[in-house]
Amino acid sequence: MKNLGFSWFFCLLIWVSLNCLVGCQKPGAVNVGAVFTFDSVIGRVAKAAMEAAISDINATPTILNGTRLNLIKADANCNAFLGSIEAYQVIEQEVVAFIGPQSSSIAHMISEIANGLQVPLVSFAATDPSLSAKQFPFFVRTVQSDSYQMNAMASLVDFYGWKEVIAIYVDNDYGRNGISALNDELNRRMAKAFYKLPLPVRFTQHDIVAVLNQSRLLGPRVYIVHVDPDPGLRIFATAEKLQMMSSNYVWFATDWLSATIGSFAPMNRTALSVLQGVVGLRQHIPESNQMKDFISRWRKMHQQGLVKSELNTYGLCAYDTVWTVAHSIDKFINDGNNFTFSFSVKLNDSKTTQMHLEKLKVFDGGAILLDDILNTSFSGLTGPVRFNSDRNIITSGYDVINIDKMAVHIVGFWSNTFGFSVSPPETLQGTKNRHSEIEQKLGKVAWPGGKTKAPRGWVIADDERPLRIGVPYRASFVDFVTKLNGSHKIAGYCIDVFTEALKFVPYNVPYKFELFGDGRSNPNYGQLVRRVADDVFDAAVGDIAIVKNRTKVVDFSQPYVTTGLVIVAPIHNTKSSAWVFLKPFTADMWCMTAGGFFIIAFVIWILEHRVNDAFRGPPRRQLVTMFMFSFSTLFKTNQEVTVSTLGRLVMVVWLFLLMVITSSYTANLTSILTVQQLSSPITGVESLIGNSWPIGYQVGSFAYGYLSDNLNIQRSRLVKLHSPEEYETALRLGPDNGGVAAIVDELSYVELFLSKRTDFGIIGQPFTKSGWGFAFQRDSPLAVDMSTAILKLSETGKLQEIHAKWFCKMGCPGERRGKSEPNQLHLVSFWGLYLLCGLITLVALLIFILRMVCQYARYRRRQMKLCRPSSSAQTTTRCSQVLFNFFDFIDEKEEAIKKMFMQCEINPVPETPTSTTSTAT
Repeated sequence: MKNLGFSWFFCLLIWVSLNCLVGCQKPGAVNVGAVFTFDSVIGRVAKAAMEAAISDINATPTILNGTRLNLIKADANCNAFLGSIEAYQVIEQEVVAFIGPQSSSIAHMISEIANGLQVPLVSFAATDPSLSAKQFPFFVRTVQSDSYQMNAMASLVDFYGWKEVIAIYVDNDYGRNGISALNDELNRRMAKAFYKLPLPVRFTQHDIVAVLNQSRLLGPRVYIVHVDPDPGLRIFATAEKLQMMSSNYVWFATDWLSATIGSFAPMNRTALSVLQGVVGLRQHIPESNQMKDFISRWRKMHQQGLVKSELNTYGLCAYDTVWTVAHSIDKFINDGNNFTFSFSVKLNDSKTTQMHLEKLKVFDGGAILLDDILNTSFSGLTGPVRFNSDRNIITSGYDVINIDKMAVHIVGFWSNTFGFSVSPPETLQGTKNRHSEIEQKLGKVAWPGGKTKAPRGWVIADDERPLRIGVPYRASFVDFVTKLNGSHKIAGYCIDVFTEALKFVPYNVPYKFELFGDGRSNPNYGQLVRRVADDVFDAAVGDIAIVKNRTKVVDFSQPYVTTGLVIVAPIHNTKSSAWVFLKPFTADMWCMTAGGFFIIAFVIWILEHRVNDAFRGPPRRQLVTMFMFSFSTLFKTNQEVTVSTLGRLVMVVWLFLLMVITSSYTANLTSILTVQQLSSPITGVESLIGNSWPIGYQVGSFAYGYLSDNLNIQRSRLVKLHSPEEYETALRLGPDNGGVAAIVDELSYVELFLSKRTDFGIIGQPFTKSGWGFAFQRDSPLAVDMSTAILKLSETGKLQEIHAKWFCKMGCPGERRGKSEPNQLHLVSFWGLYLLCGLITLVALLIFILRMVCQYARYRRRQMKLCRPSSSAQTTTRCSQVLFNFFDFIDEKEEAIKKMFMQCEINPVPETPTSTTSTAT
C-alpha cells in the first residue's frame, strides 16, 4: 500500500510538471497589427520609425527573449471605410494589439472593432479629444489629446490679450472636436468672440479662397489653423496671395504645422517663406542621448535612401509606441499568460453569406494586456513613457515655435504646470508652481510683416466692409444731426464731434452713415440702440442719451456732452431793490472793508499825532479828525495832509487798495443795474410738482417717462411738443390759454432752442445728470478708443469750439440762466491786497513803536546821567509808572521832546515830561 501511494503521488507530480511546462512555454512569434496611411506626412515617417523599432526589439535580448515580434502593416488610404476593412484583414492573423491609425476618423471606426474583439489599440497620432477611455476602453494614446493642446493654444492667445479669434479647421472628427475643445478653453479665459470657419476634408484652392474672403468680413485678425498636415502649406500660400500675411494679421497653427515642416528636406526649406511670422505649437521632446543617437541613425538612413522624409515628433511617438507594446507583451508572457483566441457567440449568431464575421476571434488576454500597457513605464525617445487615468501619455508640454526668415525658432515652452516659460519644463521640475500671470514669459516673436510688436489683432472695418453707423433722421432740432436737403450728406453737431474724434483714433476706420427714421418725426432712440445690439448697425451716432436701460445692451463712449433735464420758461426783467447798492459785495467783504477804515484811522493817528497839529487837540476833536480823515480817503476830499514818512507809506498802500475796491464795486453795481435778470413764477422742479400747470416735453424724449414714473407727475399734465416752434408757441400762450407753464427737456436741446430766442431762459440747475455718447456693440474696442479721442478733443479745446459753433449764435444760453443772487464780489478775490496793506501797516506801526522806545530810553539815560537825583526814592520807580511816563512821552510833540533834551543838559535839576502834560492835552 505504501508503494502504491508513492506511485500515485509520483504520477501526479509528473502530470503537473508537464502542464506547467506547456503553459509557460514562450511563443516563437507574436503578431502586432499597424493600420495607418502609408503615403502621408505622418505615415511616411511612422512606417520607417516602426520598422526601426521592430528591428531594435528583435535584436535586443533583454526583451521578448526567444519571441519574435512581427509587425503586420495595412494601408488605410486616408479613408475610414477602407481602413476598417484593412483592420479586419489584419485581425484575422491573430494580432494581439493594433498600432495606429493617425487619422482620428479612422480611429473611431477601428476602436469599435478593438472593443468588440478586445484587442488593445495604441495610437501615436489620433488626437481627437472625443476618443475617450469611457467610450473606447481598449483605446490608448501615446500622443497627447487635442484637449491638452487647445489648452496651450488658448493660453497663447490669452497671453497676448486677444479676445476675438477666427478658427479655420478641417470639417471632420479631428477638426470639429479639436476646435470645440479650443472654444471651451477660450470661454474659460473670457474670450469675446470665436468664429469657426470649416473647410471640406479634401479642400481645394477655391475652398481656401472662399473661407479667407469670408473671414475678412469679420473683425478679428487672429487666426488659428487646425487642419491635417499639408506639405503644400496651401492655406498660408493663399493667404499671402490675398495680402493676409501683413502686419495687421496674427497666424497660429496647431502641431500639424510642426509635423509638416519637420518632415521637409533641407532643400525644401524655401517653402517656409510663406510662413513668415507664423506661431505654432510642437510637442516638446526633452533632450537625451538616446534621441540624439536615433536622429543620427535617421540621417544615415536618409543618406542610404531607406527613408524619404525627415524625422518629426510623430515619428518619435511611433517608435516609442512599438516599444510600449513590446514591453507590455514581454510582461504579459513573463506573468505566465498565453496568447489564446476564441470565437465570439455574438459573431457566430451573425453569420452571413458575404462577410464571414464568424471567423473573427476574440483575444482572451486582451484585458490583461491592456492593463500591462497602461502600467508600462520606461524611458523612450520622447522622454518618460507613462499613462494617466484618461489613457493618454503624460507629456512635458509644447514648444512655442516661430517661423522667421525661413527658419524655425523656439521662443518658449508651455506646460500645464508652469504655463509659459523660456526654460524647458523638465528644468523647472522640483520648483514651486509658477503658473501665474505675472511670471509668464516668452521670447521675442517676429510677427507677420517682420514686426516684433504684437499686432492689434482686430479691425473695426475695412474698405470692403465699412462700419455701419446708424444716424437718427430728426425732424426737429436738426442742428444736432440730420440729412441736408437736396443732398445725401449728413451734418450736425454730433456728426462734427464724431468726425473730429475719429482723427484721434490711431487706426483707419472706414464707415458709412445709414439714416434711421423717416424724417417726418423724430425716431425712437431706444429702437436705434436696439438695432446696434442686434447687429443691424455697428454703431450709432447722434444725440443719444446714456441711460440705464440702454447701457445693458450696448457700450457707450465717453460722454461728449454733459446734459440733464432742465426747466425752460418765459423770463422778464426784475425791478431794482432799494438796497441794490449792497449787492456788489458779500457780507464778509463789507465787514472787512469797514474794518479797514477803522484800522487805518487808528494807525494814521498814531503816526501823525506827534508831528501833525491837525491830529492834536482835545480828545473829541482828535477822534472826529481821525475818522473823517479815514473815510474821506474814499472820496478823495480829505483836507488833512500826512506829514510823517511812515504815515505817507501807509496811505499810498491804502489808497491803492481803495482804488481797486471802488473800481470793482462800480463795475459790479453797473452790471447788476443793467444786465437782464431772469425771473419766473417757477423756481424749480419742486414748484412744477406742487402745481397743476401743464408741462411740455419733446416727443420721443425720455423726459416723459422720467416725469411720470420718477416724479409721479400725472400724465394728463404732460403735453407733447414736436418742434422748437411748438415750444415757443406753447410758452407764449401760457397755462391759462392752452399752452404750458414750462418745458422739461434735455439741456442740449434747450440750449439750441435758446440760442435763437431771448425771451426764455433756464430756471435753476439741471435736476438729472446724464450725457450723450456714441453707441457701439458690446465689447467693441472702438468704444474705448473713441472715449480716449473725446477726452483729447476736450483737452485741446476743439470740443468747446464745436459747441460754440452750433449753440452760441446769439450768445451762449447758459449765460442767461436764472440765478437767485447776482454775481457778488467775495473777500477771497481781494485777500491778497488786504494782506499786503495789513503787512505794510503793521511794519510801519512796529517801526514807529521801536523808534519811540529807543528815543525814550536815550532820554532816560541822559536824564539820569546829567541830572543828580535828590534821593534814592527818585531813582526807583514802579513798572506802571514807567509805562505811564512812556505814554506821556509819546503824547508830546516832536518839538517839545527836543526842547526837553536841551533843558536836561542846561538845568542840573531834571524836569520830567509830566510838567507839560496839561498843556499838551
